[in-house]
Amino acid sequence: MSGNYLAAIDAGTGSGRCVIFDPEGHQVAIASREWAHPTIPKFPGAFVFETTHNWTLICESVHEAIEKARIRPDEIRGISATSMREGMVLYDEAGKEIWACPNVDSRAKNEVTQMIKKGLAKKIYSRAGDWLAITSPPRFLWIKKHEPEIFKKTAHVTMISDWILQKLSGKFATDPSIGSSSNLFQLSKRTWSDEIIDWCSLPRSIFPEVKEPGTVLGEVTVEAAAQTGFRSGTPVVVGGGDTQLGLIGIAAVQPYDSATIGGTFWQQTVVTEKPIIDPKIRLRTLCHAVQGMWMTEGIGFLCGLTMRWFRDAFCEQEKEKAIRDGVDAYHLLEKQAEQVEPGSNGVIPIFSDIMNAKRWIHASPSFLQFDINQPQASGKKECVRAIEESAAYVALGHLQILQALTHRKMKQVVFCGGASKGFLWPRILSDVFGVTVKVPVIKESTALGAAICAGVGVGIFRNLKETAKGMVRWERTFEPNETTHAKYVKLYDQWRKVYNHSLEMAEEGLVQPMFRAAGA
Repeated sequence: MSGNYLAAIDAGTGSGRCVIFDPEGHQVAIASREWAHPTIPKFPGAFVFETTHNWTLICESVHEAIEKARIRPDEIRGISATSMREGMVLYDEAGKEIWACPNVDSRAKNEVTQMIKKGLAKKIYSRAGDWLAITSPPRFLWIKKHEPEIFKKTAHVTMISDWILQKLSGKFATDPSIGSSSNLFQLSKRTWSDEIIDWCSLPRSIFPEVKEPGTVLGEVTVEAAAQTGFRSGTPVVVGGGDTQLGLIGIAAVQPYDSATIGGTFWQQTVVTEKPIIDPKIRLRTLCHAVQGMWMTEGIGFLCGLTMRWFRDAFCEQEKEKAIRDGVDAYHLLEKQAEQVEPGSNGVIPIFSDIMNAKRWIHASPSFLQFDINQPQASGKKECVRAIEESAAYVALGHLQILQALTHRKMKQVVFCGGASKGFLWPRILSDVFGVTVKVPVIKESTALGAAICAGVGVGIFRNLKETAKGMVRWERTFEPNETTHAKYVKLYDQWRKVYNHSLEMAEEGLVQPMFRAAGA
């Protein structure tokens, strides 16, 4: 349909991408660029979000996506954006970026510890729904202490998806879904908490206006048009956080809808009509992108990135064959792993732990229990299956907590994101959960959610909820094998015990943990 295309820009932890959709929700084109976040050796745990470099990669993705779609820029009716949560960008009075970090930045260890001792951590958690580990309050305190000139110059702050919209339109705003990941929101009111901002001694003036997803923010500027290839004057529409827009993209918009979003990180979520705060401070709660709704989630740390690491570190033959035959290297790896029985022939994966927000630490990445007497049954294919089982175990741990918090047993779960493109990972997830797992046609559900926001903003769609329910189509459904599920129940219990012992080595400083959040 000429003139009614919608563009979504998605800034994830591991890459930036542009996805173009038609008004029926069909994915027309996608282009992406992988990126990494530099560390600062003198500040352990510090990661930098390189705004200049990453904006260049985003612009390249936009140009490529438009070219692949074989459309003119003026055929794109609206643009919106989504991104990883928690990452933030600071600007000076002129609107120039002066400091930025991604979600994994955990440099503010001492500041978190101080805030815990003062009792601020629990007070903030009770109102904003998240612990301090990788959120804004301690980061601001760190900047004030270590980079005071940056703190003084700060005139605006946004989250990363807001930064994309600002680069396109020149205007500052946030929305409840991404804004609440700052940990500076009053969840129940879906806006900034003046109380928390005062506790952190921050100027209220730096925080932007809060607008609901689907609201037109502005138009693509002449400068942004020259950089991206979009037409100047194209409406720029408020989007939101990656998980919440992912929920829009799979029509998880009703109370107790549950989903596994399998990207670089894995989020296990449930949608609720009111904010549910975990009394044991394990999971986190944020605003949903749908007005009057919230979501609670557990985060599987770097599950997708673990598979990418294994592909790049050990699977050169598969990568070469994939290029030669025009197939996905992950498909080739799953074809090998499919031959392996549940339990990966005894290989035990140690990567992400189940989330514990108040003390978030993961064991040192490893595989345990290779059988060196049987290399044909204890090698690459077992490792691939073990990685997939590991992610499913973490998701199961989060699902069990969510069921306890909501007093509901989930009968089905939607699986989306890059990991759902495989044929084996959804099967493993269904067998580990013991419930029906549905996979949508559009796997880039986060980008689809952003496109729906854009469509609402320009009047193509009526609202987020009804559009999502009418647009999402299902590709595959997986029913659990009861015998396999029973086996996984025992394997999960074994994995938990082994993981806890592995974590003890990281706690004692004998090995380097995969990740240790500030204050852990």
